[in-house]
Amino acid sequence: MSGVTRLRFDEVRLVDHVDRLEHEHPPIDLDSVDFTVRDPATLATRFGHVLDYMARVELEVDRNVLELMTMLPDPPEVDRRFYADVWQPQEIRHGLILDQLQTRLGRPPATPDTDTVSAKVKVLGALGRIDRLQDVTRMLYYLTGMATERSAVLAYNLLHDGVRGLGERAVSETIVAPIKRQEPGHYAFYQLSARGLAAQLATWQTWLVCRLRAISFAPVGVNNDDQRADFGDVMGTLGIHDDVTAFAESISRVERDLLWAHEEGMRVPPYVLAAFRSAAEAAQERALRLRAPGRR
Repeated sequence: MSGVTRLRFDEVRLVDHVDRLEHEHPPIDLDSVDFTVRDPATLATRFGHVLDYMARVELEVDRNVLELMTMLPDPPEVDRRFYADVWQPQEIRHGLILDQLQTRLGRPPATPDTDTVSAKVKVLGALGRIDRLQDVTRMLYYLTGMATERSAVLAYNLLHDGVRGLGERAVSETIVAPIKRQEPGHYAFYQLSARGLAAQLATWQTWLVCRLRAISFAPVGVNNDDQRADFGDVMGTLGIHDDVTAFAESISRVERDLLWAHEEGMRVPPYVLAAFRSAAEAAQERALRLRAPGRR
């Protein structure tokens, strides 16, 4: 198969994939959701902060779309269709459902940042107006999407098991299960896109992607120190901190293969593992501060 033929084949696969996601996985019907909770206090105590974190991240997709419009001034049409017509509507619905659940448990609503576009993103957008650099920016977008969605797949699976273990079947089967069924399709889009674009990058572009990725990687939803500790708490509640390396390896396996295949023996890109360990440590340090004498 020639390079041009392969490229067209990959593009057709992406378009078909986005079509299927749009038609087969519309935003979750609110009438299908059962907010019945047997023991609100226990669910709130055990998983309330997890629901809040996930709701915030899902609702911040509105800001993510603004960032994408800034980063990618001239995206492929399939990318625009995916994030505007499929990903954003699905994720916002996830966030609204999770946020309604946590408020029904007596918790305050999530406080997402839906409109701040960082200076870093604006710089990437400016660079993206240079044709060959937009491919670098696109690759960073796909890699971030892969890590985000793979993290979501794993986290929602763990949350589903935990909520079901509490006997909260309505929540596990009509809220968490439908959400977790939609996340793998998002991951597949980013993986197909990343693999297709990686094969087209020049050596210098791949080198630049590696360097920018190493200095910009952060776990999903982490934009400041408090959120880093919050993510660490989520890891702890879901049991991820028991084997951070395995979790980091799972979310970054394709990234490792695309960017770091020349590094023989590398299980996890070091910046990925460092970011997750940093979150776990931040949560532990905050817990110690809160338990210090004189703190309530």
